Amino acid sequence: MDSRHRVRWTYAFIDRPAEHLARACSFWTAVTGTRLSEPRGDDGEFVTLLAEGADPCVKAQGVAAGAGGAHLDFAVEDVPGFVAAALELGALTEAAHDGWAVLRSPAGQLFCAVPWAGESVRPPVVAGSRLDQVCVSVPPSAYDAEVAFFTALLPEWTSRAGSRPEFHVIAPPDGLPVRVLLQRLDGEEPVTAHVDLASGPDTGAVRARHERLGAVPVAEHPHWTVMRDPAGGLYCLTGRDARTGGLPHSEA
Repeated sequence: MDSRHRVRWTYAFIDRPAEHLARACSFWTAVTGTRLSEPRGDDGEFVTLLAEGADPCVKAQGVAAGAGGAHLDFAVEDVPGFVAAALELGALTEAAHDGWAVLRSPAGQLFCAVPWAGESVRPPVVAGSRLDQVCVSVPPSAYDAEVAFFTALLPEWTSRAGSRPEFHVIAPPDGLPVRVLLQRLDGEEPVTAHVDLASGPDTGAVRARHERLGAVPVAEHPHWTVMRDPAGGLYCLTGRDARTGGLPHSEA
C-alpha cells in the first residue's frame, strides 16, 4: 500500500439515536475528560470530544434511525487512494462525500476514510481508564474474511489472535489512539460494534465512577464488564492496562 494511504490517526465514533445524543455526550465527555466541539453537519449531528493539550480521538454522531453503536474513522493523507485500496479488498462504498467517504466492510461494518489533519498527540489516561478500542462483533460465517480484510487494509498494524479464541486484535503502531478488536459471535447475528475502555488495574473503581455518571452494568465476564450508557448504548470496561492497552503484566 502507498505510504500516503497509511493510517495516520484513528477516531472512535460513538453513534447514538439523535434524540439521545446530548445525554450521550454529557456522559462521554465526563468519562474521557473532554469538552464538546461545536456541532457540525446538516442537522448538527456530529461533534468531536476535545481533549485539553492533546489531539481528539473520539467523536459522536446522532443517528436518525436505529440504536446506533460505534464505528471507526481512519485518517489518511490520500483519501481516494485509501478508498480504492479498501474497495479492492472487498469493501463497498456506502456514501461518497466531498473529501471523505463512508465504507462498509465485507461483513457489513461501517467505517470512514477521512483526511488526516496533523493529529499526533494521544489523549492521556483519565480517572483510571482510556477509550482505546472499537470492538466489531461478527457472525461466524463472515469472521475469517473480516479478519483478513482488516489485516490487509492495515498492513502496518499488528494482527494477532486475542487472549480468547473468539477474539482477534488488530493493534496500531505506537502513538495511534484506537485499535480494532474483532469478536466472533456464537450465532449468525448482524454485525455490530461498540467502544471499549482499558480500565486496569482497578476496573472496579472505574465501574463505580461510571455508575455515578449514570451508566448501568449489563453483564459481568472474567476480564470485562458490559455496561449501558445513559443514552442506551452498550460499551465494555476491560481489564487491559489503561496505559499500554495490553493485558495485565503484558504489552500485548
